[in-house]
Order: sequence, then structure tokens, then C-alpha cells
Amino acid sequence: MFKKKSSRALGSCCAAHTLHDGLSDVTYVLLPLLAQTYGLSLAQVGFIRSAHRAAMAAFQIPAGLFAERFGERNLLAFGTFVAGCAFVALGHATGFWMIIVSLFFAGFGSAVQHPLASTIISHAYPDAGRRAALGTYNFFGDVGKFAFGGAVSLCLLAGISWQAPVTAFGAIGIATAVVIFLCVSNTRAPRTDGEPAPARTRSGWGIRNPQGFTALCLIEVLDSSTRTGFLTFIAFLLIDKGIPEGWAALAVPLILTGGMAGKLACGFLAERVGIVKTIVITEVATGVGILATLALPGLGVMLILPLIGVALQGTSSVLYATIGDLVEQDRLPRVFGLFYTLGSACGIAAPLGYGLLGDTAGVPVAIATVGVAVLITVPLAAMLGPALGAARTASV
Repeated sequence: MFKKKSSRALGSCCAAHTLHDGLSDVTYVLLPLLAQTYGLSLAQVGFIRSAHRAAMAAFQIPAGLFAERFGERNLLAFGTFVAGCAFVALGHATGFWMIIVSLFFAGFGSAVQHPLASTIISHAYPDAGRRAALGTYNFFGDVGKFAFGGAVSLCLLAGISWQAPVTAFGAIGIATAVVIFLCVSNTRAPRTDGEPAPARTRSGWGIRNPQGFTALCLIEVLDSSTRTGFLTFIAFLLIDKGIPEGWAALAVPLILTGGMAGKLACGFLAERVGIVKTIVITEVATGVGILATLALPGLGVMLILPLIGVALQGTSSVLYATIGDLVEQDRLPRVFGLFYTLGSACGIAAPLGYGLLGDTAGVPVAIATVGVAVLITVPLAAMLGPALGAARTASV
């Protein structure tokens, strides 16, 4: 029975990840269409995207805190319902401000997904299988990114207006909310104000080993900064090597294709060889691969990009699954919210920092810095082994 509930929770959370990541990234496809339909300026387009991303970043930690009172399942279903309604409204938008409001609420609704779905899966797989389960969950996010953007493109090629698929996405979101509510067991019963926190919680955040958790957060900072920095500037490096712009634009899809396999495979790899070894393998492979793009000709770089993507994207599956080893179970929602917010902040800051370096010293120097910086994760990963052992001992 427990295995059946775990599988149902994983399937529902994978569906939620597919939906929410699809809704989030389909905005990249929609922005030029919205600009053309409503005559928007580039500043307005930027404001629309910022409103959505800001809402997602701002509400991840509050989502974790509220989930501790109302239950992860309930809040995940509610957020999914809000995101679905927001896309239905976007499909019927009449102007700039309705677009802003719709996408703000879409970001608000999607903010709950990463921390709460990760928590539900961690509760469903408390010991063996958690890394494989979260790797599978991570993989389905990329499926959504490809599927939703591809669906809009196919509709446009078929002569169907963008409003139709957007409205359909909203309806799918509402249906997914119902599925989550019905299929996921509530991992936390709502608490009243007077009810004390569980006795096993050792601090407000329930962190069992501060040193290990700090190392994990620093690895996440470097990993996220590397991922966003490399994805942002690899096309510019290819153009510098003489690759035509149209072909250079394929760099990110090639990396993401490899990344889909990496997110799935690295979770299973960590189950077999261990957390620390997997982090070291993937991060060293990432650094070596990035530095190799400087030495290889343009065509050679294009050929190895999917392989780089496997390591570049795959580490995240291991990092997310390790949170459950370092944090008390009843504090997972808020800590997942913090961890995902940390990654979101790096996704904003890293391209800016590496961009300034690229403007000053050139794109190759910026790429080289990205490749060297990620290797700092190796000594940090070495700190995790003893910390994980101590955390497990303390939890017994």
C-alpha cells in the first residue's frame, strides 16, 4: 500500500512539474506574440517577464511556511489551480495590464510547485529511492518546457491563434489541481495556532548539520551560477568561433536535451555510487567540458554540448534529494523554498556578473571563469560526506 501511495505521489508531482515548468517557459515563446498582438514596447515585454519571475521567486519561501500549517498537498493543489486560472485569463487578455496581472498570478501559483512537490516526494521516499524519485521528477520539468513551447509552435504553424493553446493550458492546470488533490495523500495535517511544533525539530529551520547544509547551499550557488552563466553565453562563444548565428542558437536546446537525460540518470547514479562521488563526477565533468569548449573548433563544441548538458543539468537532482538528509522532515517545505529561491537568485545574478566580465575581458575569459569556478564545488562536496553521516546518526 505504501509503495502504491509513493508511486501515486511521484506521478502526480511529475505531472505538476511538467505543467508548471511548461507554463513558466512557454512565456518565452509568448512574449513576441503578445508584443505583436497588443503593440507592446520592449520595456513592456521586459516588465511582463519580470512580473512573472519576481512572483515565482518571492513566494517560494512563504509557500513552504504556509504549507507547514495547511499541508503540502492542499497548497500545491491550490497553487496549481491559481496558475491554471491565470492562464485562462491570459488567453482572454485585452491589454497590457491584464497580461501583467495574469502572469503575476501565474508566477504566484507556480511558486508553490518546486518546494512542495519536492517535499511530497521526499516524504513519500524517506530513505532508499529518494534520489532516483527526485531525478525522475526533475526530468519531467524539462519535458514540460519542450512540450508546451512545441505545442504553441505547432498551433501557429497550423494557423491557430496563440490564445487557443494558452486557454487550453489553463484548463489543463485546473484539471491537474483536481488530480493532485485526489491522488496525493496529505503529508501534513493542518495545525492550530496553539499546537506545539514537533519535539524532534532542533531549530526554527530544522537543520541537523549546519556545516553540511552550508556546503550544500554553496554547491547550489556555484552549480546554478555555472548553469545559467554557461547557457547565457555559449552561443556568443560559438559565434566568435565562426558558427553562423542560426546554428549558434541551437546551443541551448542541445545542452537541454542532454540535461534531460542527466537529470534522470544522475538521481539513479547517486543511489548506486553515493552522493559525494556523484557530485564530484558531475561537477568535474562540467568544468572539463566547459573548458574544452575554449580549445575545440566550433563544430567540435556543437558535438559535445549534449554531453556537457548531462553533467551540467544532472547535479541538481542530487542536490535537491540531499536536503532530506540534512533537514528535519517537518521543516522540508520551508528549506526547499529557501533552496529554490537561492537558485533563482543565482539565475538572476550570475548572467549579470559574467556578462560584465565578458564585456571587460571578452567572452572566452568569462567562459573560462565559469569552467574554473565550478571546480570549487569539489572540496565543498568532500565536506558533505562526514556531515551526512553525522546528520543520519543524529536522526536515529
